[in-house]
Amino acid sequence: MVVWSYQPTAGQLAVTAGVFAIGVSLFSIGAHLSFVNAAPQQARTKARSEALRNHFKKLFQD
Repeated sequence: MVVWSYQPTAGQLAVTAGVFAIGVSLFSIGAHLSFVNAAPQQARTKARSEALRNHFKKLFQD
């Protein structure tokens, strides 16, 4: 546990709370964007792997 030499002022507490709120909001925005973009990324990956699979089938069938 940290022991402070002096109590933080009201302004310091307000700035700390504001920075914390900004950090939480940035984290939540990043999590939301990651969740929203997951399905298109999975679709691209599936299409790419299917294209490679078809290419290798065509290449090694002969």
